[in-house]
Amino acid sequence: MEVLQRTANRGSIATGAAYEIENSLKLNSANSEYLYQTRDTSGSDWNRLKWTASLWVKHIPTPDSNVNPKERMFGAADANSDFDIRFRGEPLGFRNNSDVDGAAELRTTALYRDYSAWYHVVAVWDTANATAGDRMKLYVNGEEVTDFSVDTQPSLNAKSIWGKKNDGTDGNVTHTIGAFYNYYSGFSQGFNGYMAEIYWVEGQALTPTDFGVYDNDSGIWKPKAYTGSYGTNGFYLDFSNASNLGADASGNGNDWTLNNITSADQATDTPTNNFCTLNILDQEFDGTNIITDGATNVRIAGSGSGALRGTYAVSQGKWYWEMKITPINTSSFYGVWGIYTADKNLTGYPGSTTGSWGIYGGNGKAYYNGSSTTFYTDSIASGDIFSYAFNADDGQLFLYKNGSIIGANSGDLIATSGTSFPADFTYYSPTFADGTNSPEPSGLLSRFEVNFGGFTNFSIASGNTDENGYGNFEYAPPSGYYALCSKNLAEFG
Repeated sequence: MEVLQRTANRGSIATGAAYEIENSLKLNSANSEYLYQTRDTSGSDWNRLKWTASLWVKHIPTPDSNVNPKERMFGAADANSDFDIRFRGEPLGFRNNSDVDGAAELRTTALYRDYSAWYHVVAVWDTANATAGDRMKLYVNGEEVTDFSVDTQPSLNAKSIWGKKNDGTDGNVTHTIGAFYNYYSGFSQGFNGYMAEIYWVEGQALTPTDFGVYDNDSGIWKPKAYTGSYGTNGFYLDFSNASNLGADASGNGNDWTLNNITSADQATDTPTNNFCTLNILDQEFDGTNIITDGATNVRIAGSGSGALRGTYAVSQGKWYWEMKITPINTSSFYGVWGIYTADKNLTGYPGSTTGSWGIYGGNGKAYYNGSSTTFYTDSIASGDIFSYAFNADDGQLFLYKNGSIIGANSGDLIATSGTSFPADFTYYSPTFADGTNSPEPSGLLSRFEVNFGGFTNFSIASGNTDENGYGNFEYAPPSGYYALCSKNLAEFG
C-alpha cells in the first residue's frame, strides 16, 4: 500500500478544493535537468539579508542519489562561497558557506522518506534579526522544524550567497533550481522528482501560512494562493507555460534558463492532485532496480524478478493506466505485468502467488498462483503501448495493446486464469516485474515506461484524459475508468 508519513501531503482529499495547482516540473538528475541564472558584474545584489523561499516537492531518489545523496533544490556558488537548500539523503538541509561571513547551516534530525507524498518546504533567511535563533528557519508542511543534527545560525547581518552578483573578486555567481553549480567542476547533485509552486520573496521573512493552510476536515496541510508582494527581484514559477517552463509568473519578468528541460517535462502530478507512481520502497529487491523520471521509468536488474508495485492500492472502483514496452533484448521479452495484492509482501512476479495476476510477455500466458493458461497470441514489439482497465468492483482486469483490446474472455485476464478475487485479500496495486533470472550482459532484464496519468517519459501524441478530466494518456480510458490519482480516489476509492 501507499507509504505514509504523518506530515506528508498525498494530494487533495476533496474534489472541490478552493485552490488548485495544475502543473509541476519533473526533474531527473541523470539527464542534467535544472534551471539556472548566472549573475555577472551588471546590476546589483538582490536583498541578501532578508528573504523567503517556498516550494512544494515530491522527492523520488534515483541510483545517483545513492552515490551522492545531496540533491539541491536551490543553489548558488562563486569561486569561494556556496549556498543551498537540499535533501541530504533523507534529512533536509539549509546552508550558507561564505568566505566573508562564515558558515551557517540547519540540518534536520527528521527523515523525509515518504516518496509518494508532496512536501511543502519554506526556508527563511533573516540575518537583520536581533534574535540569533531566528535568522535561519525551516518549515515543513506548515510546522517549524526545531530539532536539528546541525544548527549553526549566521551572524548578525550576514549576507546570503543566494542573491549575490559578481563583485569583481570571486567570479560570476550561478544560481540554480534543481541542481548545484560548483565553480570549478560545473553542475552536479541534481534533484529527482517533481517541483511545484516555487516562490522566492525578496525583503520579507514570511511564514508558511502565507502559502498554505490546514484543511478543516482532515488537518492535512495544503497550498493556497500567495497574495503578497514579491519585491523587485522576487519570482514565482508555476510551470503552467509548457513552451517556457522557466517563465516567472510574478510579473517581475525574472525568468530562468532551462537546461535539458523541454515541454515534455511538464507534469500534472501536483500537491492538489497526487498521482500514482512506481514505489521505490516496495520492491522485491530493494535498491536493485533503476527507477528514474519521477518514478515512471524502471529498468529491472539483478538475478530475480525485480518486481515493484505502484504507490496506490485500491479495493474498489475502476482504474486505468498505461505501459510502454522497451525491452533490453528486442528479440525476446520476459516482462510480467499485472496486479498484486497489497495485503502481503511482494515475493515474486504478478501471478507467481495467490492474490496476484500477471501476463507474461514471452509467451502470452496468464499467470495465477504459479500456474498458467494461454491468454493471447499477439506479437510484441518494442514501442507497443499496453493499457490496463482494472475493475476492482467486479474482479476484472482488461488488457489493450495500442488501443485495441486483446486476449481471451474479451481481454479479461482474471477470467482467463479461471479464478476470482480471494476473500482474504482486499487491496491491489499495479505491479511490474521480469519473468527470467538470466539478466542481459548489461545486468539488466526488462524496461517499462509506465503512465499513471501524472507524468510519463514516453511521448503522448493524443492527450486523452479520464471522464473527470484527469491524466494525460495516449489512449482514451474506457467509459467509467479513472486515473489513479488522489482526487479520483477520494471520489471512487
